[in-house]
Amino acid sequence: MSALNVALIGYGFMGKAHSNAYAQVGHFFPDVRKVRRKVVCGRNRAGLEALAKAWEWEEIESDWRRVIERKDVDLVDICTPNYLHSEMAIAAAEAGKMVLCEKPLANNLAEAREMTEAVASVPNFVWFNYRRVPAVELARRFIEEGRLGRIYQYRAQYLQQWGPDPSRPRNWKMSKRTAGSGVNGDLNSHLVDMAMMLLGPIRELSATFETFLAKRPDPDNPGSTYPVDIDDAVLVQARFDNGALGSFEATRFATGFQNDNSFVVHGSRGMVEFHFEDMNRLVFADAGGDPDLRGRRTLLAPSPGPPGAPHYWKPGHPLGYEHTFISSLADFLAGVDAPEPAKPTFEDGLAVQRVLAAVEASALGRHWVETGL
Repeated sequence: MSALNVALIGYGFMGKAHSNAYAQVGHFFPDVRKVRRKVVCGRNRAGLEALAKAWEWEEIESDWRRVIERKDVDLVDICTPNYLHSEMAIAAAEAGKMVLCEKPLANNLAEAREMTEAVASVPNFVWFNYRRVPAVELARRFIEEGRLGRIYQYRAQYLQQWGPDPSRPRNWKMSKRTAGSGVNGDLNSHLVDMAMMLLGPIRELSATFETFLAKRPDPDNPGSTYPVDIDDAVLVQARFDNGALGSFEATRFATGFQNDNSFVVHGSRGMVEFHFEDMNRLVFADAGGDPDLRGRRTLLAPSPGPPGAPHYWKPGHPLGYEHTFISSLADFLAGVDAPEPAKPTFEDGLAVQRVLAAVEASALGRHWVETGL
């Protein structure tokens, strides 16, 4: 099979994470389709050149439309601010390119629907990378095998602390126009995707938003402030289609937490608990058997791949954040030539967007909302 020529649009934090995945995927997954780092696109030439040099992209480009029109580009990867996702993804799909897109899929539900319709005839994928954490995959296996029994409750939280930091540069995530929302799209989207992967659709929910600081100090203009119109925190109570109760909390004002993406699942026969800040471990409790052995125990999650030949390191050698992107890309590439595509696709991203829209509607209307899933 010929290598896929990749065009990456975006060169910031996610651009670096994606670039590493394209550089490393063939080292750990030698049997998937090869990729070629053909061109990276962005508006800031200095930043673009720095990323291209560090990650060995062959070319740089400042106009994303020219990138999409190129005949030698097979795959377009979008890791730009959210408000640009829709136009870029639709144009890439119309040009017959494979389309990969960062989360959340879009700024709003209408855009997500249009994007999903546009990519129906081309391979597509959303970078909900936390799905590929080995401990999360182990939790999913336990649930699917019935080790937890009937699921009663699901509790998830995504806690970060950078919200009140006055020295943090002003960026696109602080504007509803460019980000679509605050923590609801940025952090809660990960929680929702993880929850629905593990337990299935969310039927209905009730939510509340809070913006703690409507004006923030502007580091670029000492003594001045700028307005903020996004949510700093969101709380959600939900009911899954299978009857389980759920709660979700996402905030950028959780002092003491760097990046705590976590969940707890309680069932009739056991429980599992995961914290990304300790990503190689899964807490498990078995409610059956000897009563003296029913306490919570910590398991070291295995490395992905067959036990005798893991894709990365031998068991007991921890993985990191970067491996979630490598595994995501490997699964997508394997799915290109398989009967079923790798998940999450744009359809899955759209399902998440429906829940995010329901969260916003509930918070603004102060009532329970059905998600329509």
